[in-house]
Amino acid sequence: MHEAVRRFSHFIFSILLLFLYFLCLLQKEPFMSTERFDIRHAPAPRESFRLLYISKSRFGGDWNSTVHTHSCTELFYCLSGEGQFLLSGQLFPVKPDDMVIVNPQVEHTELSLNASPLEYIVLGVSGIEILFGKADSTYAIFNCRENRERMVTLLHMLLAEADRSLDGCETVCQDLLEVLLIWLVRCTTLSLQVEESPRSDNRECVEIKRYLDNNYREEISLDTLAEVAHINKYYLAHTFQKAYGISPITYLNRRRIEESKYMLGNTGYSLAQISELMGFSSPSYFSQCFRKAEGLTPNEYRRQVRQGQRPAPAKRHEG
Repeated sequence: MHEAVRRFSHFIFSILLLFLYFLCLLQKEPFMSTERFDIRHAPAPRESFRLLYISKSRFGGDWNSTVHTHSCTELFYCLSGEGQFLLSGQLFPVKPDDMVIVNPQVEHTELSLNASPLEYIVLGVSGIEILFGKADSTYAIFNCRENRERMVTLLHMLLAEADRSLDGCETVCQDLLEVLLIWLVRCTTLSLQVEESPRSDNRECVEIKRYLDNNYREEISLDTLAEVAHINKYYLAHTFQKAYGISPITYLNRRRIEESKYMLGNTGYSLAQISELMGFSSPSYFSQCFRKAEGLTPNEYRRQVRQGQRPAPAKRHEG
């Protein structure tokens, strides 16, 4: 008797559970569901690479640049406009959503079409080199249109974070950089090679070289550079010479000479005006440096360009 009651109760309970199940299926609100994914931790050597700088640039009539190199890897994302990248002596067209990656010590510059000014965001990353699948490849261009929303959002987050410079800015930027690099590896055939952490004196030389590239028109002395790097000026001169095979002031003058060649070939400015614009202490010193670097005087260079004996330097924007 008791066994029959127990079986009947179990049957009724089963029917009740089944009824509740179908009742829930008819409800507008479904059961709460949870999906759990366990993460395998494999720490990456992230401390070996870091974001040095990020900037957003748009070509304008007052910008020009020369072919140059960097000791870090640069990643350019083209937001709008059209132009060309000169990479190791070869010209490549670029358009919106193109990603241009340039490894350290690769000569490059950017050219824009006047009718459609090029606008891009560039990241400078130290301690890392991008591998492109070919042993001799040192740069690459590929289009990210399918991932545009994700890439542009992340890059603007990086820009905003760097601009605000709040507490923890460096950590946030480093995290966002790591996410960007992971996405690049996922959606391309790229791979990353982390370099050994540079010595502190190499970092100081990189900082000084970047300062010279960005401020070559200003009045700069060895004392100025020592203040920027917070090191002794004689030690600075020695380490810079060792790193680049040239003294800081000679590098500065060469940088100015390259810019002055554009002005000589494409403008009607006098030597005195160009000398002042390029930061030389006097027209005679400008002529002396130019002759030493190019083997002819500024006026002779200008005459050769105008007579078609040498091509006029292209107007470029600093990268």
